[in-house]
Amino acid sequence: MHIDLSTLSSNRVYHLMTQTIIPRPIAWVLSLNEDKSHNLAPFSYFNAVCSDPPLMMLSMGKRPDGTTKDTVTNLPIGAECIVHIAHAAQADIVTKTAASMPYGDSEVTANNIELITYQDWPLPRIKDCPIAYYCKVHSTQELGNTPQQLVFVEALSLYVDDRAVDEKDGRMTIDALAVNPLARLGAAQYTTLGEVFSKVRPD
Repeated sequence: MHIDLSTLSSNRVYHLMTQTIIPRPIAWVLSLNEDKSHNLAPFSYFNAVCSDPPLMMLSMGKRPDGTTKDTVTNLPIGAECIVHIAHAAQADIVTKTAASMPYGDSEVTANNIELITYQDWPLPRIKDCPIAYYCKVHSTQELGNTPQQLVFVEALSLYVDDRAVDEKDGRMTIDALAVNPLARLGAAQYTTLGEVFSKVRPD
């Protein structure tokens, strides 16, 4: 089937893109509200974009009523956040934190999510997440007709569950199956890794 995207509404394009650019990693982002409560929201328009410096991109649309999402409000340049990678068993709670709530109402409190302090990070991390990055906002950009807010965050420090780490000859390998990350498909669908296999790249 050939689909001319230029003939479709932005809403229909969104639904087609999210059902075909699959699977997508989910950034479960913890940030600080103005009243110092914790905001927590998932984003599947997310990926790594640079390794020097280590940058990740978060893409955030508007709320249905056209107002700015809380995470965008909380993340001007220089702001800090924790980007988590959730495991598959957290699908329900990740989805619950996507609910629209008034600014300042904490998804962490509403869903009884346990946070813990870690190292010298200024923000806590979610206790039950296998991966967490401490980040600072590197730059921001708006694009598109809506517009969409792009937030580029620089990863300064990384936590990985010891059970997922193997170190040999000075090289770390992360066991993806031990992490068991939650991934996003289209509509209300999620997926897990399933079979993992290796292919060696040619020289």
